[in-house]
Amino acid sequence: MVVAHTSVKKTTEEFRSDWVPTRYDLRDTWFPIAHAPHVTTKIVRRIIHSRPVFLWRENGRAVASEFHPEKSSGSGQASAFTNGSGLYPIAERYGYVWIWYGNPDLADQNLLPHIPFLPADGSIPNFMRTTIRFDACSALSVENLLDLTHADFLHGQLVGGEGVSETDDVSFEYTSETLTRTRIVTGKPVSQIMRWVGGVRSKYQDFQSILHVHLRSNLCISYPRFTPGIDVPNVQPFVPVGQNRSRVDQIFNLTAAPLPFRRLMPKIAYTIGPQDNYVMRPQNPAYLHPSKRLDFHSRFDAPGTRYRHLMEHLHLRQISGDFSYQNDGDPGVDITQILGMEKPVQ
Repeated sequence: MVVAHTSVKKTTEEFRSDWVPTRYDLRDTWFPIAHAPHVTTKIVRRIIHSRPVFLWRENGRAVASEFHPEKSSGSGQASAFTNGSGLYPIAERYGYVWIWYGNPDLADQNLLPHIPFLPADGSIPNFMRTTIRFDACSALSVENLLDLTHADFLHGQLVGGEGVSETDDVSFEYTSETLTRTRIVTGKPVSQIMRWVGGVRSKYQDFQSILHVHLRSNLCISYPRFTPGIDVPNVQPFVPVGQNRSRVDQIFNLTAAPLPFRRLMPKIAYTIGPQDNYVMRPQNPAYLHPSKRLDFHSRFDAPGTRYRHLMEHLHLRQISGDFSYQNDGDPGVDITQILGMEKPVQ
């Protein structure tokens, strides 16, 4: 397939003028825009920050274009995001097709995030992949996930484990590009899915949830561990479709879990997702355009508050024309120890 466009390589200043950011729109990052098995010879459409992206395969290799290859009439004006070529830099890893959203001259696969519990070749069964859409911007969706205590109330009957635990501690660490939230709970009531499908017979269990967030792409790498119980490692990339929509192509790695749990747990996303969406949809306008009205906070809100501060800082840097990665912000650094894993998946 041939993509029709006008090919003009733009200067740095022209590139900046071609990118009109709004609050929390960040660039010069890799977005996992689609499940790799879902990209075939049939053309599919995705959106990043209101920009359409068309995906297909040629001779087995994924292609990402600004234009529909069968509908372009030759008048399409390629943007600086593709250096006037119409084609985005692309990569395949961990079962995703990634595109570089930003200056293509700076696209570097070493900046792909490290996901230690997913095989690099993406060999995860299709039933462990899900897709959820939220009527909220990606940043609000991430904050909802950072405050995992909401699961005890909103999703308690399924995964939260309703009731009071013995202890509940939340802490976080951060760099200029990432934030890692850790929640450790002792004496947590066992959730229904762990009891019915996971085979946990005790009444209480301990719980450790580590969430590693990449700020520019809002990619969330999650490693919940239940003792006694089952680890539920998963990736949730909140790809920003627009100010009022985000898309999550989630992947679980439950290959070590019992078969019933392995099959059922990914399907729970289709129940939890609408519950989250019901809560976030009305919040989104106020999140994007905050008022001076004071809000209530608890100690569990600290990671979300820091996340918002880091996003604002990155946003201001990019507004000023600084898209660089600082010394503490290598997205490809090994996070095996950060997630509390014993060893990475080869």
